[in-house]
Amino acid sequence: MKISVVGIPGIPVGKHNLKDSRLDQADKLVEAKKKTYAQVDVVGEDATLEADAIVVSRDRLPDLILQDLEFVETRLGREPAAAEKVALEKIKMNLEAERTVFQAGLSAEELQAVTVHNFHTNKPVTVADATDLENTDALMVRAFAEAGYISFLTVGGKENRAWPIRKGQTAWEAGGTIHSDIQKGFIRAEIVSFADFIAAGGETEAKRAGKQRLELKQYVMQDYDLTNFRFNK
Repeated sequence: MKISVVGIPGIPVGKHNLKDSRLDQADKLVEAKKKTYAQVDVVGEDATLEADAIVVSRDRLPDLILQDLEFVETRLGREPAAAEKVALEKIKMNLEAERTVFQAGLSAEELQAVTVHNFHTNKPVTVADATDLENTDALMVRAFAEAGYISFLTVGGKENRAWPIRKGQTAWEAGGTIHSDIQKGFIRAEIVSFADFIAAGGETEAKRAGKQRLELKQYVMQDYDLTNFRFNK
């Protein structure tokens, strides 16, 4: 996923490791050759339109909203079709109240009416206050979650790794994140919740305590599920 960073110094564009402390906890409990955080692509403020989410400092949020408001007012001045006009007026009302397009609560029909337009704020926007800027690692982890993403874990052997997926994805879809062969030959997913993993003091201990579950393709992954995929090769 792409996160556009606006008005926040110290976060360079490019690949960015999401330094979630939960992976650090897991790495202390399970031995592996390396630790690999989930990653996102960080883009600059000139790429807000193409990003999946935005992180913006509190004082720069009005700039983003103003850009969308100016576009809406221009579009309304061109006498759009009735359905588009209704949607644009609803967007305008929200923008004037300093809410983003994403927060406007547009119906499916209203979204369809303005689908040809690409608004800056029609995506999750995480607003950073001064205290947030003191810990940009935590800020980016928060933005990732607020954008509707989670991670699952694989541990042991070559690496302890967090894999990013969209919230709501199934075990079958998560397997494909690692390799298409896992999807093709999927048998089951062996799952230990992160809470059970930590409480037991490790993966082996959690299994001995009966905390591992066998889940099928349709299982909806939960944040930081410890996962082992069984599949036909």
